[in-house]
Amino acid sequence: MRPLIATRALEEHRAKPLIVTDADFGSGNGGSSQPKSKFRLRGLGQLRRGAGRGDPTPSRLSYRFQRLMLTPGFRKALRVGTPIFVLSMGLAVYFSSEDRRNAISDYVVEIKTSIQERPEFMVNLMAIDGAGTGLSEDIREVVPLDFPLSSWDMDVEKIRDTIIGLDPVKSATVRIRPGGILQVDVVEREPVIVWRTRRGVELLDETGAHVERIAARADFADLPLVAGKGADKHVPEALEILSTSRSLGDRVRGLVRVGERRWDLVLDRGQRIMLPTERPARALERVLAVNEVQDLLERDVTVVDMRLGQRPTIRMNKAASEEWWNTKVTVNGGQ
Repeated sequence: MRPLIATRALEEHRAKPLIVTDADFGSGNGGSSQPKSKFRLRGLGQLRRGAGRGDPTPSRLSYRFQRLMLTPGFRKALRVGTPIFVLSMGLAVYFSSEDRRNAISDYVVEIKTSIQERPEFMVNLMAIDGAGTGLSEDIREVVPLDFPLSSWDMDVEKIRDTIIGLDPVKSATVRIRPGGILQVDVVEREPVIVWRTRRGVELLDETGAHVERIAARADFADLPLVAGKGADKHVPEALEILSTSRSLGDRVRGLVRVGERRWDLVLDRGQRIMLPTERPARALERVLAVNEVQDLLERDVTVVDMRLGQRPTIRMNKAASEEWWNTKVTVNGGQ
């Protein structure tokens, strides 16, 4: 019974006319005589709008560019780098012309020269203080400056190094004083010893540095004398020995460097004290102590050999040696 009722209901439903007409998809004219549908397909408008283009998603290149633009560093580089690049290209194009480069170079040189040659930058003379007449002439000779000269063209450090390179100069300062004066202050080396060599006679300071060459020893008779190869390298030790021998007074003639290893103290009357390599001043003190007690250096002694500290040796002169042998023979013959 129930299936029969359902079949009848279905047939009645099919027999009834449709109230709503089907949508006319073939015609886009809104002015059709057919009645409008009460129900619209919502996706139809979007389908119509997108029918004339492809995939709306961005391309891979566009996507990567958008990602770069979201990076702060890239945006900053683009904002700063682009003007710099444009400016660099413009300058490169402008300076590609040799005439323009030469014109700018000449203009810069002209401006620089006009500034450097202003009166307040000009040096008109050189003043030297602390040096003798001969040294002053040597300084002017080794520093040949053609005044007036711009201070911009002067290398003060180089001038100072040149002056210090002179043997008599211990130290020097060079500066430009107001008024256009090149001021040179010099400290000369003080000669403390005379060094006799095969080449001549020279003056040395307390460090052994060369001061100057002299014509004769008599010109500096008040200074002690040293001789021998390598003596200039041991001037402090020589001064210590000479200071120890002050008790001998005028009997000291000088020091001789032997074999570039040790000293011999030379006295008058041909006497010589041979000092050891190590601690020569201490060995000389021992000789002077014996001399004070026994007048050793007042006797007929030519050499006092202190090279072996444990066994000092004394050598007599020829006359004293012969007399001693004669005395010994006489005494032995009398026995």
